Amino acid sequence: MTATTSLHPTTRTPRPAPQPFGAHLRHWRQHRRLSQLDLAMDAAISTRHLSFVETGRSVPSREMVLRLSERLDIPLRERNTLLVAAGYAPMYRERPLDDPALSPARQAVELILKSHEPYPAIAIDRHWNLIAANNVVPHLLAGVADAALLQPPMNVLRLSLHPQGLAPQIANLAQWRAHLFERVRHQIAASADPTLVDLLEELQTYPMPDGADLHLDGEHPGVVMPFQFTTPQGVLSFISTITIFGTPVDVTLQELAMETFFPADDFTRQVLQGLAAQG
Repeated sequence: MTATTSLHPTTRTPRPAPQPFGAHLRHWRQHRRLSQLDLAMDAAISTRHLSFVETGRSVPSREMVLRLSERLDIPLRERNTLLVAAGYAPMYRERPLDDPALSPARQAVELILKSHEPYPAIAIDRHWNLIAANNVVPHLLAGVADAALLQPPMNVLRLSLHPQGLAPQIANLAQWRAHLFERVRHQIAASADPTLVDLLEELQTYPMPDGADLHLDGEHPGVVMPFQFTTPQGVLSFISTITIFGTPVDVTLQELAMETFFPADDFTRQVLQGLAAQG
């Protein structure tokens, strides 16, 4: 877990007035590219009632807020926002991962990361900030030129693509960069998270390191996108999987993901086993 620093400016910027429920609902409906008719049919209500809800002429029940949120596949964090905008208490808790109530989930995360050794594995939040990593990961960070990138909260995307981070060591940087950008775009499509929008714009400004392979033809060997990482021992090749909690009712758990990396060849497997033996 990481601590946050509280800033105390001498002047305060006024907060924007909260949006009414109808504005939030319309935003999500349009973000999902649905017409009022589409959403009304899916939620089993009349288009007239939905129109009245969006314009503020009708106040939705708590059940209706949850039903519309479910049909629109709105993230739990934003469902709380809609509930509050409609005049109801938030339904979904957001606890730190070290909260006693999340002990079973925290133990599951620790077990997955530890059990994956001698291969690297990490846990990240919705903005790709590192929450936890197993003991293999530090071995792969030794070549980072800018130590500030390793300071908490460590953002995995910045660390990976910054020219003073891991980017110079990624052998297939053009492919991996495009792959990460596509993953972030999918997240933005699902969550409409403005922080992710800003992060993607920042990442796209990073220059490619000198000597990086700029060739990108959309093809790659094998059946999944490899992650090829240059080390003193040689180029390591990985494939990865993403694990999420299947039925979260806590905001923190819904936004947590674990990425586990597997060796894509025998050479990588042998090198990682050797690193693990060094401690």
